[in-house]
Amino acid sequence: METPVSRSALYGKLAGPLFRSLESATAFCKLRSNPWVELTHWLHQLTQQSDNDILHVLRHYQIPLSDVEKALLRQLDMLPAGASAISDFSHHIDLSVEKAWMLASVRYGDNKIRSGWLLLALLTTPELRRVLSSICAPLATLPVDELTEILPSLIETSPEAQERPYDGSGLASTIPGESSQAIPNGGQDGKSALAKYCQDMTAQARDGKIDPVTGREHEIRTMTDILLRRRQNNPLLTGEAGVGKTAVVEGFALAIAQGEVPPALREVRLLALDVGALLAGASMKGEFESRLKGLLEEAGRSLQPVILFVDEVHTLVGAGGASGTGDAANLLKPALARGTLRTIGATTWSEYKRHIEKDPALTRRFQVLQIAEPEEIPAMEMVRGLVDTLEKHHNVLILDEAVRAAVQLSHRYIPARQLPDKAISLLDTAAARVALTLHTPPASVQFLRQQLKAAEMERSLLQKQEKMGIQSDERRDALTARIFSLNDELTASESRWQRELELVHTLQKLRLAESDADDKTTLQQAETALREWQGDAPVVFPEVSAAVVAAIVADWTGIPAGRMVKDEASQVLELPARLAQRVTGQDGALAQIGERIQTARAGLGDPRKPVGVFMLAGPSGVGKTETALALAEAIYGGEQTLVTINMSEFQEAHTVSTLKGAPPGYVGYGEGGVLTEAVRRHPWSVVLLDEIEKAHHDVHELFYQVFDKGGMEDGEGTHVDFKNTTLLLTTNVGSDLISQMCEDPALMPDATGLKEALMPELRKHFPAAFLGRVTVIPYLPLDETSRGVIARLHLDRLVARMGEQHGVMLTYSEELVAHIVACCPMHETGARLLIGYIEQHILPRLSRYWLQAMTEKAAIRQIDIGVNGDEQIVFETTSQEGICQKS
Repeated sequence: METPVSRSALYGKLAGPLFRSLESATAFCKLRSNPWVELTHWLHQLTQQSDNDILHVLRHYQIPLSDVEKALLRQLDMLPAGASAISDFSHHIDLSVEKAWMLASVRYGDNKIRSGWLLLALLTTPELRRVLSSICAPLATLPVDELTEILPSLIETSPEAQERPYDGSGLASTIPGESSQAIPNGGQDGKSALAKYCQDMTAQARDGKIDPVTGREHEIRTMTDILLRRRQNNPLLTGEAGVGKTAVVEGFALAIAQGEVPPALREVRLLALDVGALLAGASMKGEFESRLKGLLEEAGRSLQPVILFVDEVHTLVGAGGASGTGDAANLLKPALARGTLRTIGATTWSEYKRHIEKDPALTRRFQVLQIAEPEEIPAMEMVRGLVDTLEKHHNVLILDEAVRAAVQLSHRYIPARQLPDKAISLLDTAAARVALTLHTPPASVQFLRQQLKAAEMERSLLQKQEKMGIQSDERRDALTARIFSLNDELTASESRWQRELELVHTLQKLRLAESDADDKTTLQQAETALREWQGDAPVVFPEVSAAVVAAIVADWTGIPAGRMVKDEASQVLELPARLAQRVTGQDGALAQIGERIQTARAGLGDPRKPVGVFMLAGPSGVGKTETALALAEAIYGGEQTLVTINMSEFQEAHTVSTLKGAPPGYVGYGEGGVLTEAVRRHPWSVVLLDEIEKAHHDVHELFYQVFDKGGMEDGEGTHVDFKNTTLLLTTNVGSDLISQMCEDPALMPDATGLKEALMPELRKHFPAAFLGRVTVIPYLPLDETSRGVIARLHLDRLVARMGEQHGVMLTYSEELVAHIVACCPMHETGARLLIGYIEQHILPRLSRYWLQAMTEKAAIRQIDIGVNGDEQIVFETTSQEGICQKS
């Protein structure tokens, strides 16, 4: 059953510019004496803004803004006029806001409605598109499918991206038009300044409108200590966006409502000040100052003590300054200094340094309380506190494994955001997806329906052409066969979906029923039946599980979901064997790497250092870079988590700034460094420093702090964490020595002896302090057996490509492998010579055979590659009729 959303709450999801445009649309409607606020009014006001999402879309598709304005003005002149008051918003405005919120939250994971989402809702909702066509044809001609895919990238630079929804502010409790008095507001004029510009968080806490807050008891207690002071009793919460600064204040409001604070604070009212509402409409000189002064005086006169909470407190600096009498911060300073007005502020650390710290008089009136991002276990406790709320909202069951997965996977794969916010957002989205599968057809069914509809439309067009004498028998027959096939596939998919839906509903009813021994047995049978029916590809989810959360992360990041939910312990235990599947002839080196990573994953390594720092020394083409790729694939979720930096580009001392970012005052400051930005975006990754010996010694010294302390500061002074990275350094230093020592397998030393012999060569290029911080691992030259394995590996990949791309069976003989190995003796380029031989002598001939067969329309079933008696590579093709041809 869908949870009804109040109208004010829905309009509270509008982003700032969109809310203000609807506000001005109501005033515009009243000015023109129209009885209803229509979409025409709203779109017209959006076109009058200096910049928003819709204007970005118009510029991209080169639609003149003047054409849109002319169409809207023509429609405005056709609206009925003469009304003395506005009745309400039209049905189309309510419907468009509702559809835009569904698009924003479900499809794009946004927490606000932007004008871009509104435009897409108008285009994708049939009823609204008909209205849009009648009022503004230029907008109605936009390509829906293309716009749906590219819209996020089109509007990412729009100012609306920086706006927040009006949830929790004074405007969220109203409907657009009330604050401008274009629509009657039910007596708001009689409200006091505190009621107009603040929200009572303690009243919301008593009414159960604030979500429970767990895991922040220490911060709430510290904030309480500050508020109990006689002077400087104004806490200022600083921390990155999403760490829970506002949640700490909400937890304090809950503590007041529950009486869990000292007697001096039990009767206080915690009021959240909305600076935006305070500024709205204050265009006259001195009006803003008058509002703020009246609010402060009313707070001082209040019989019940008041504590003011200002979220984004840095917005006070400069607020109202345009009127010429100083900003809001200066007006607050006297009350803050006397201690008569206790204020809680919240802002990010960067905004604090940029705006507040520069004003010493304002800084000393606040006591900074830093809110750090929680570790995984405390974050899980915080998210668990919201599970009941999310379950009631989405009407789904959330398993504890989903909570753990949301925290762990978001921490690992979504580094740009902070815990617990990103985990809560991930779990909320997963719950929404589960609720969606319970009420709508799955994507596979919708896709088949669309394909069938498109095929039937094409057949209808062909039939129309045939009536005109244009024959297309071959295409029509193929299309008819495709329609039959799609119908069969759709019927099977719908049957599977309906059956799965029945099993899920049965399971949910059993879970809600009173449990006894018989019910538990029935419940287990229902769970087993559902698992057997779903297999590995469920389309309806009975609950929010770790697999659903992993699928959401996969959609957001592109990392396959299967790799996220695998048992990490078993993955690490099998690591050397998994690496050996891609890296041949280096079993000893892979064993050392595996042992170090196993130690780190068991929690027995130094937690202050990276997972491992390895220097892979050996000849070129023996598998050093392939080891990094294989490690990223096996442990970190995919090759896209590999950060590769070619150290030959850092041969000068000044290139240090390229790695960590330019210092203040230099060109490039604020753009970040190549290394630091890559690790900040992917803190769980493999960092490959290729050809480390070619870097300058100052660059080597830069990594000392990374190897020792697991982190470094970038050019802006921001700490970058390397504790979850594995660093691989490759070098060719000593490769000749290694080759000489390995020429005779009988005399070849073990790994320890090889390392000891290699150290004098390494010391010629690296300082002892550098070598002491890394694990040196020699890589051996490839013997004939290893080169044969590598040749088979690349030939097998070619076989797989032929099968996937063309459906042709490709085979090769062992003689071919031996021939390739014989033609590619161990060389300075190592295995690259094998790959080059395949690309130069096999791929071109194979391509010619295939292209010739396509030209002659010959159906090839199989291609065999071998070697004849003259040591020449020969190809034998077999057609679908079984005819063989050699060449």
